[in-house]
Amino acid sequence: MHIDSIRNGIVLDHIKAGKSMEIYKFLGLDSLDCSVAIIKNAPSHKQGRKDIIKIDSAMEPDLDILGFIDPEITVNVIKDGELVEKKHLTLPKQIRDVLKCKNPRCITSVEQELPHIFNLTDPRHAVYRCAYCETKAE
Repeated sequence: MHIDSIRNGIVLDHIKAGKSMEIYKFLGLDSLDCSVAIIKNAPSHKQGRKDIIKIDSAMEPDLDILGFIDPEITVNVIKDGELVEKKHLTLPKQIRDVLKCKNPRCITSVEQELPHIFNLTDPRHAVYRCAYCETKAE
C-alpha cells in the first residue's frame, strides 16, 4: 500500500485501532474539499495496531474532541512537507455538544437549545458527568 506524503496539513497518529471513523465523523472530515486518508490497523510497536488519518489541508481540529475520543493521539502539523509541530493530547476538563445526557429528567431534555456540557470528574477512569444533573456519561 502506498499513501503519498502531504505538503500542508495534519496527521493524526497513534489513534486506537478502530477509532478513526468516529474521529472522521466528529471532526466533519467528509465536508472538507481535500484528500483525507484513513489507515486502519497499521502495525505499531507501542500499540500493536493503530489507525492514522492524514488530512491534506491546513486546519485546526477540535483538540477537545480528539482528546475525549482518544487522549493518546498525536497531532502532527505539516508545512511545506516538513513536521513543524507535534501536539500531545490530554483528556479535556469539559466537553460541549459531543455527548447527550441520557437522563430524561435533565434540563437538557426539556430545554433543547441548552448546550450539552459534561465535566471530567474522574481523570483516572475518564468519567464525565453532566454539568446540569451529574448523570454519568455512557
